[in-house]
Amino acid sequence: MKTRGRILFIILCSLTFPVIYILLCCWTCLPLCLATCLDRHLPVGSRPTVPGPLPFSGYSSVPDGKPLVREPCHSCAVVSSSGQMLGSGLGTQIDGADCVLRMNQAPTLGFEADVGQRSTLRVISHTSVPLLLCNYSHYFQQARDTVYVVWGQGRHMDRVLGGRTYRTLLQLTKMYPGLQIYTFTERMMAHCDQIFQDETGKNRRQSGSFLSTGWFTMILALDLCEEIVVYGMVSDSYCREKSPPSVPYHYFEKGRLDECQMYLAHERAPRSAHRFITEKAVFSRWAKKRPIVFAHPSWKAE
Repeated sequence: MKTRGRILFIILCSLTFPVIYILLCCWTCLPLCLATCLDRHLPVGSRPTVPGPLPFSGYSSVPDGKPLVREPCHSCAVVSSSGQMLGSGLGTQIDGADCVLRMNQAPTLGFEADVGQRSTLRVISHTSVPLLLCNYSHYFQQARDTVYVVWGQGRHMDRVLGGRTYRTLLQLTKMYPGLQIYTFTERMMAHCDQIFQDETGKNRRQSGSFLSTGWFTMILALDLCEEIVVYGMVSDSYCREKSPPSVPYHYFEKGRLDECQMYLAHERAPRSAHRFITEKAVFSRWAKKRPIVFAHPSWKAE
């Protein structure tokens, strides 16, 4: 009887131990399993993010070369300089975003009702730096909370040799201590060129193309923002419609260049031209993968 009981005990243990082992393993791994399974179904914009400031290594401060460090923005308003913004009445909505991104010398003064008045970041072409200097008190004395991110290539932006544009930026930081000026790093500039080639199948230099400030602004917004609303940007098909409304190329330069005429002329030019329409087709594709919305005029990604 003792032998039979011992045998039964051994059999029960051999059957019970694996069950207990599996239960213990499942209990231990349950939080990880749940997190992994649930994470697969989370939309990109709602995945957990690391709290606090993060370094963005593609943008280098003047003069110390440190990366841009700041908290990511949950919602971003990317404000086009287009004449489409005139009469929009979207100023309050734009200012309600966590971060507002503007381009080049596009002013807010006098246009607050349509474009808002806040400027979190301003992306600037190296060729537009002199235009900001024409109204330096507005941009650099009053708007001290704005982060300026300047893009450019070649000798004018050279930090080692002291290119002309870089020297200007350096002088501004001396005149206005605390002014936040960054430049796109050489690696980031090359990365932007590569993205253009990957998206279009064309080498930027060989095709005679210049990337626009809008292109660099969207690249920065994709790095920085969880959700993006782009204001005043038309779709790639807009200017090819039969009778698109005529609006100025810039909302602050009335009666000058027509937006669609400018876009079409650049798109057709064989060399030394921006590819505004091509870029907008790329943005449309990005909007299928990321939370990007186009407003005034509103259009859906195709």
